[in-house]
Amino acid sequence: MNRSKETSFAERQSAAAAAKKAALERHRAATNDPQLAERQMARQAVKLARDSRVAERRAARLAEEARLAAERAAEEAARQAALEAAARAEEAAREAERAEKAARELALEAEKQAARDARYAARKAKRRKGR
Repeated sequence: MNRSKETSFAERQSAAAAAKKAALERHRAATNDPQLAERQMARQAVKLARDSRVAERRAARLAEEARLAAERAAEEAARQAALEAAARAEEAAREAERAEKAARELALEAEKQAARDARYAARKAKRRKGR
């Protein structure tokens, strides 16, 4: 038969208490170990070093992102300024073309007026001559 059925409740209870006591003693021995404190200090130092490296990398990444953002903003500003300059130049060219066209129209109108005046003067001279 199974041995656990042959033992009494009190025996099982005392065996469980002894096992619990032995586990507690092992835990106490491990916590009082001077090497444990050293290992914990070493782990803490490693953790601090790792955290500082992570912070440095994060700061470097943020600085690089800020630099790239500034470059993009400068490029965008330069592109916008170039577009505005091109638009102003195009508007100035259109204005110059309009002024040139107006001057040509005025010259043509003056030429037509002079031709009309010449015809009128010729008719008047012809009438006076015929009298």
